[in-house]
Amino acid sequence: MSHLTLAQTDISFDAFVSDLETVVEAAKVDRFAMIGYSQGCAASVAYAARHPERVSHLVLYGDYAQGFNRRPQTEAQKQAYAAMLTLMQLGWGQDNAAFRQLFTSQFMPDATKAQQDWFNELQRRATSPESAVRFMRAIAEIDVTELLPPVKAPTLVLHARDDVRVPFESGRRIAAAIPGARLVPLESRNHILEVDEAAGRRFVEEVLLFLGQGK
Repeated sequence: MSHLTLAQTDISFDAFVSDLETVVEAAKVDRFAMIGYSQGCAASVAYAARHPERVSHLVLYGDYAQGFNRRPQTEAQKQAYAAMLTLMQLGWGQDNAAFRQLFTSQFMPDATKAQQDWFNELQRRATSPESAVRFMRAIAEIDVTELLPPVKAPTLVLHARDDVRVPFESGRRIAAAIPGARLVPLESRNHILEVDEAAGRRFVEEVLLFLGQGK
């Protein structure tokens, strides 16, 4: 069995979609409901557009159609993004969570200290600094704007109204571009919803109702 080095591993949007297709084929699922979360929404949209016969329902949360490099940016925003990548490269894998706290504060600003400590540690364990940087660069190139109108599956778009990480406008634009999609604003600042916050409970209720499993 051959083993790919990190440099040989394909970390790209096309690879994300290909991986999703491979998993579906391996699971031998003919038709299913799919939930996309954050940057995973773009891969879900691409799959639904390419395989309309397979997706019965599409749920998108915290989504965006265009990555950082595919939308207009000010010079200050470009500098901030470059600085963020440098911080990831230098500080992601350190025992000191100060560098990762930058991301945690954007993903879940209203979480408890215990929850934030957990997410800080999860980030460190989940991937290496090199992989984290390559991943960030890959999602910066996402652009599925042309794949939104072809989506045929009934679609539910949920987005936290005051999301610190991904602006609510991103979700609104996606909902407007997918024919018949319904947009549900959630009252939260968290990009990663907490199960014990009202927005987290609303998320579960809306998804179950959409899939025909709610009250």
